[in-house]
Amino acid sequence: MGVDIAFWILAVVGVGAALAVVSLRDVFRSALSLILCFLAVAGIYITLSADFLAAVQILIYVGAISVLIILAIMLTREVRRGSPSGKLRIPAFIVAVLFFGGVAFALLNTTWQVSGAPPLEPTTPAIAELLFGEGGFILPVEIVPILLLAAILGAIVLVREK
Repeated sequence: MGVDIAFWILAVVGVGAALAVVSLRDVFRSALSLILCFLAVAGIYITLSADFLAAVQILIYVGAISVLIILAIMLTREVRRGSPSGKLRIPAFIVAVLFFGGVAFALLNTTWQVSGAPPLEPTTPAIAELLFGEGGFILPVEIVPILLLAAILGAIVLVREK
């Protein structure tokens, strides 16, 4: 019962944050709303007993992607406001309505098999053993942060004042 309430609270917060992302005109505040949306999705994963997905959501999206977006916003000049002309507002609304209609159609016409029982075994240790155990993917996991750091330093060098 408590998990259901937490799920619906997180779902409402996530949808509200997603609406704030697309409706706010200040790009920085929109990025902060995106971080809140990512955190709400991680909370939903926790309520669904998907602890590994929640950890990945927090590490990758909240930690890395959000920091890169905010860094890009801070390094870009004159980006405080969105598109002032609003030329694409009506076509974007039409595309959004069509997309929402397609998603709603798929949701309503799909038979969902839902299990009420949580997983018998925790999934995180098994996934960690596959990724980081003998013959795993530890080298790519160590190389990716170095590549991201190089990309951030390259962006700073490109946009700095002469």
